Parts: sequence; structure tokens; C-alpha cells
Amino acid sequence: MSGPWFVPDPYRPRRRPTREVRVGEVGVGGRHPIRIQSMTTTDTCDTAASVAQVERLVRAGCEIVRLTAPSIRDAENLGEIKRELLRRGVAVPLVADIHFTPNAAMLAVEHVEKVRVNPGNYADKKKFEVREYGDREYAEEIERVAERFRPLVRRCRELGRALRIGTNHGSLSDRILNRYGDTPLGMVESALEFLDVCEDEGFHDVVFSMKASNPQVAIQAYRLLAARLEERRPGAPSYPFHVGVTEAGDGEDGRVKSAIGIGALLEDGIGDTIRVSLTEDPVKEVPVARALARRYDARWAAGAQALAAPLDPGAPFVDDPIAHARRATREVSAGGLAIGGASPVRVELELGVLPDDPAAAGRRLAGALFARGDLACEGLLVDVSDAAAAERLPAFADALAKGGLQAPLAARAPAELAGALRGVARLVVAVAPGDPVEGLRAVARAAAARGVALEWSLCAEGPALLALLDPVLAAGREAGLAATLFSADAALPVHAARLLAAGLRARGAGDAPIVLRHRDGSSDDADEALLRAATDLGAPLCDGIGDAVALGGSLAADPARATDLLYRILQGARLRTTRTEFISCPSCGRTLFDLEETTARIKERTQHLPGVKIAIMGCIVNGPGEMADADFGYVGSGPGVVNLYVGKEVVERHVAQAEAPDRLVDLIRRHGRWVDPA
Repeated sequence: MSGPWFVPDPYRPRRRPTREVRVGEVGVGGRHPIRIQSMTTTDTCDTAASVAQVERLVRAGCEIVRLTAPSIRDAENLGEIKRELLRRGVAVPLVADIHFTPNAAMLAVEHVEKVRVNPGNYADKKKFEVREYGDREYAEEIERVAERFRPLVRRCRELGRALRIGTNHGSLSDRILNRYGDTPLGMVESALEFLDVCEDEGFHDVVFSMKASNPQVAIQAYRLLAARLEERRPGAPSYPFHVGVTEAGDGEDGRVKSAIGIGALLEDGIGDTIRVSLTEDPVKEVPVARALARRYDARWAAGAQALAAPLDPGAPFVDDPIAHARRATREVSAGGLAIGGASPVRVELELGVLPDDPAAAGRRLAGALFARGDLACEGLLVDVSDAAAAERLPAFADALAKGGLQAPLAARAPAELAGALRGVARLVVAVAPGDPVEGLRAVARAAAARGVALEWSLCAEGPALLALLDPVLAAGREAGLAATLFSADAALPVHAARLLAAGLRARGAGDAPIVLRHRDGSSDDADEALLRAATDLGAPLCDGIGDAVALGGSLAADPARATDLLYRILQGARLRTTRTEFISCPSCGRTLFDLEETTARIKERTQHLPGVKIAIMGCIVNGPGEMADADFGYVGSGPGVVNLYVGKEVVERHVAQAEAPDRLVDLIRRHGRWVDPA
């Protein structure tokens, strides 16, 4: 991309400098911690239910609460909700969520601390029309939209309210779609048109969001917006970002997808307030968001953003951080398993230290993993620390084979044991600063002589990691070793993966496959461990880095569940599809049916359809648009009725909700995507 990148240094964590925006008594951006938000699912005209849910959210730790205002009546009732909350001593800032109704925004701003507007539908009607706009016509349309928006900006300035310009991938206007397409660029341009109005009015209490159900799209849009804002005012603190992945779904999939999209941005210091959008009770969103934020609040408090000259590894880690492309690598064979090249990203488990009874351990492991035949574990790694453990390897490998588990075995061992390992397809050797060069050469010669792949695991950060590349590459060349892979064992795994990719590229070895490894040991909390794994593995995958993913530590204690989690991460990062993809919104006061219950019913009927994408939307705000890459859609169209979609096309209108799941299954059948469950 041209112009400045999305962060000053993609190889060291540093929080993006932003100005403070006050949302009532809560400061967002600047030096404030990452703020936690959620949204009510109640009818905004139901004061008692809305107040009760806001109270529950606040007790859970929510710092800013959003309510939808789809009509004049809803906007007016925000005042009643605010008064009742204050009567109960609840002073949480409220945000009015506005779509389609500028008049409602003008009423809502009188009662709340912030108004969220969606540039795609604030002054535009979405008809999916294809139309050519000349420059003059386009400018006239922008001015028309600006005049609709300007009164709200002026009133926000007069009252001291904040404003969120919240672009959604699924609700870009026809005008934007016709000029920029359904792209991150279109999302950013849509938001900047509204920012121009704010700045013309001298109004700067603005927060941005760039939400999408696809984590890759969300990451790219936020990055591009950060770069574009930097171009407008180089070096100055910019506007804060509200970060989230919309329509993330529920359960583990919703948490994984959210951690990939939100965590990848927070890794680069992008994000000042976050909302995790789950198709669940909104109170359940808060601890997930808190767990994500806690990691980065601690990082910034520890001074990880200390100023230092940007690190230059000699080549970029990716050609364009605003467009996903998987890193091009050569294929390496390890025990018959192809890693890199055109192969899918592989799944591997780290088993830890080899047990004293390798035969029994092998039988147990084979039984546990063989039962999950639908999701194959494609590689296993054991730690071998001494000669006695090395002697147990063949028995372990034999037990796995007899148990029907064909996953090739890799061993992580000290350099001096490399020549003693038998029954393994790949050696994993840790390399640290100061290791003798002759030891590296001996390892490379041993791997070459036995015809096994060698993975160099570089145990260092920053410049020290780059310095390790030269001796290991030289050792491999001298030994004539072609089957070489790399991984990084670092405290900052996302930045280390980028640095490794860039350093290899600068040294003419940019086609070497990279293994992404995650060994959790920092937290006993299972949910937090899951979120960290999804971020540490998913963020590099969204950068295009990674030919295999491996999970160890506490999360690998249950091998079948760990294998399942790795496949969920790959699907969340849009790298490998092995199950039905559900795009379901988190519900709000606009929702026209019980979204949580409906999603569960549809999942029960269709979760056995790998590769099929089904969108379940409570209303039309983001429905047809956010389903841009869904195969089938189920969208609320009125009380008790839904519309069914194939792609963006409505094929059945006003279907009674009781009949809709059956009609959806019939629709999938008619389009040849149905298979009977096993």
C-alpha cells in the first residue's frame, strides 16, 4: 500500500496514539484503559426490562451500554431509561444506536452520552442498485448526505456528546458499493465522508468502528482507516477506535472469531474500546471482552510501547497488510505429510514430555484421536530431554500406528540428541543466542543423513531473533538440507512470526514454511487460555503467515478437544473450512425473534454441513449485506416472519417463523448442498 503503514513498527507492540473522547464520565482513548461495551437486547420502549438489563451489564463490568433507537418512540424513551437508571444510582454512559432514522438521532442525542450512526444507512436507502456515478453526481450525493448529517453533528457539539461513526461491512450504501465495491476501502471511504462533516463543524469527539463478520475484512478495514487518518494528520494523536467482529456467533466459535479479529488489532495497539458480539445473553459478552482487554492493558502499563527506532528486518513481512494473501512457501515433506506449498495449514498437537510407559500412552492417545475421525490430527510433537526418553520413542510410534493413528511424529530435543532419535519424521531443535555454531551444523548434518525434516525453533525476540537466522541458514546450506522449517518461541508470538517471515525473506529464504506454536502456561483460566490461543495463532494466519498450527500446554491436555479448537481457529481465520459456518448477530431491540433460541434450532438441524455458510439475522439492518459471502440466509422481516435468502437474493418472503427452519432445510436441499447427518 502507499503512504504510511497502519502502525509505526509492526515488529514491536506499541499502542496507537489517540486523543481522549469523553463519553459522559468515561474517557475513551488517550491513556485510558481499553473500555468494555455491550448492547441491550430488550425492546427500548420497555423501560423496566431495559433498565434491568443495563443494571446486569454494569454489575458484570460493562462501562458503556448501547441501546437501539429504531423509531421516534424508542428515541424518546431513552430519556425515561436514563432517568430511571439515575434514580437507581446507575450512572453508566448510554449510546443510542441509529440506523435509517436521522429524526430519531436528533431526539436521542438529548438523552444519551453518545450517538452511533451507520454511514451506510443514515441518509441512504439500500436497494442493491447498480448505477454509474460521474464525479459531479457523486459529489452531489455526498453533499446531500452531509446536509442530513450536519444537524446531528452541531447538536452533539452543543451538548458535549460523543459520536461514533460506525461502518458495517454488511450495510454499505449503494453509492459506496458502486464506486469502491464491497471492500475495506469502501468501508473506510464511507466513514471518512462523515468525518469531513464533523471536522468542517469543528467537532472532534469522534470514535470510529469498522465492523465485519469476517475477521480478515475487519482487520484490513481498521488498518486502512488507521493509515488514512495518519495521512490526514501525520504524527498527531488520532481518533479512538471501537473494535469488534460483528455477527461472530455463539459458543466457542463466537469467542474464537472475536479473539482473532479483536486480538489481532489489539496486538498492534489498535483499539480503545471493544465489544464482543455474541449470539448470547449480552452479560456473557462482558467477561470475554474483559479477558481480551486485560492482556493489552497489562502490556501498555508495563511500558511495552516505549519509544524505540522502528525495527527494519530488511524486507516486509507481507506485501500488503490491507489485502490477505497466504505467504508463498515451498512444500516440505515430513513423514509423508506435506507442509507448505499448496497444502492446507496443518494441525499438530504438542504432547509434552514422553511418558515412562510409551506403549500405553500411545494406545490411549490413538483411541482419543481416532474417535474424532472427522477432524484429523495431522502431526504430533513430543519433548525428548535425554537418552532414556529417546529410547522410548520407537515404542510410542509403534503404539500409535497399531492404534490406527497415522499422524507423523516429531520430536523436540537438544542438539546433542538429534542423531539418537529414531521413529520420527521431523526434528525440532531449539536455538538460542550463544548456541555453538558447530552444534547447529551437526544437527543439520544428522537430519540430512537420515532424510528427515528439520524445524529450527528460534528462542529469541526482536533483533536477537534475526541474528539467529544467519547461522541456522548457513548450517542447513552446508549440510545440503532442503527440508527445513522454522518457528519462533517468543513472549510476543504475533510480532515474532512477522519478524521471522520478514527476516527469512530478506535472506532469500522467504519460501521456508513457518510453524505457529502456542503453549499456554500463563493462565489457569480455560476461557482466557482459549482467547490467547485464538489470538496468537489467528493473528499471524490473517497476515498470511503459517503453514502449520500447533497447540500445547494446558489446552492440549484433552487431545480431541485441542484438535477441534485448532480447526475452529483455522475456520475463524478463513483458512480452512471443516464445519458449517454460522454468521449470527448478537441480537438487540430491533430483533424480530428470539435469536439465541432460533440460532440453536438451526444449528441443530444444519451443523453437519461442512463448507456451508448460513447467516441468521434478527433484522434487515445488516442482514443481506453482512451475508455477502453466506450461502443461505435467515433474516427477520417482521413480527413472527422471516425472509429466506440464497446469497443476497430473497427467494422466500414472509415465511412464518414456525415453518422457517424446515423451509431453510428444503432450500439447502434444492440447491444441492444437503447431506443427511451420520
